Amino acid sequence: MRQMMKGIGLAAVVVAGCAVAGGASAATILKASHQFPGGKGDIRDEMVQMIARDVAAANVDLEIQVYPGASLYKPNDQWNAVTRGLLDITSFPLDYAAGRHPEFSATLMPGLVGNFDRAMRLNDSPFMADIKKIIDDSGAIVLSDAWLSGAFASTKSCITAPDTVKGQVIRAAGPAFEEMLAAAGASIASMPSSEIYTGMQTGVLDAANTSSASFVSYRIYELAKCLTAPGDNALWFMYEPVLMSKKVFDGLTPEQQKALMEAGAKAEAFFNEEVRKGDQKLIDAYTKAGVEVTSMSKENYDAWLEIAQQSSYKNFAEKVPGGQELIEKALAVE
Repeated sequence: MRQMMKGIGLAAVVVAGCAVAGGASAATILKASHQFPGGKGDIRDEMVQMIARDVAAANVDLEIQVYPGASLYKPNDQWNAVTRGLLDITSFPLDYAAGRHPEFSATLMPGLVGNFDRAMRLNDSPFMADIKKIIDDSGAIVLSDAWLSGAFASTKSCITAPDTVKGQVIRAAGPAFEEMLAAAGASIASMPSSEIYTGMQTGVLDAANTSSASFVSYRIYELAKCLTAPGDNALWFMYEPVLMSKKVFDGLTPEQQKALMEAGAKAEAFFNEEVRKGDQKLIDAYTKAGVEVTSMSKENYDAWLEIAQQSSYKNFAEKVPGGQELIEKALAVE
């Protein structure tokens, strides 16, 4: 006889089991939501799908249903949903929640990460311990760490030196980048990465910052005239972990919790290997589409970083509680 399982959260836990030999079994069903395209090779969707497959294979009466493409929750609604236990799992650009927790803007601070090797060292640093404490205190846990490099693309002209953004309306992913770009003379339009294509198509946007993965999976190459690839001088790195509701996680059995953590670790290892190929995939996709591709020189990178120090870094240190200490912890990671 079927048995409905109580509580944990609105999204969690419906009956999926049926009578089997030797007794009855009921599987707990979790819902995973993210904004990225499904089935199109986006690495963040692949991470979540991998977690779902591995949890199912663990045979712990746990199933994860994945809802890509913002089909279950809008991008900016996912943080509130997962921390309240209304959503079970999400792949989430953490700086999207900076309005609630301004400390999260440190995870998209211009020039703070620099490369994938340093991003991995940051994962185990006191800096990230502080960030994860805020995540945990808010009602979520991290199943998988994930950092993505990013780029600039414009429908008008190449963005290299700071003065090249003057007169362009640009989308950045969070307050720190917005402050730096505005200080350089750009106009800012805020929106999730899933809306960049429409923004460019309708003329609301001239240019955008986003991850290499999003630039490909959202097909921005159909509209862009020039791409500034990350190259050796990547200003843009963003933390986009796989998060789970702490309330939901705590309500699972130890075997189910173990299966989730192991699946998350495996997905993270997959991500850390595959994400390094993303910048070349980005360049190949844009070159094939006939888009001009350039990269940022060290001189231009340093010029941007100087503007960032005077704008986003300064504002973060002055306005965010513990902001200066958080930046210093990040910079201390070699």
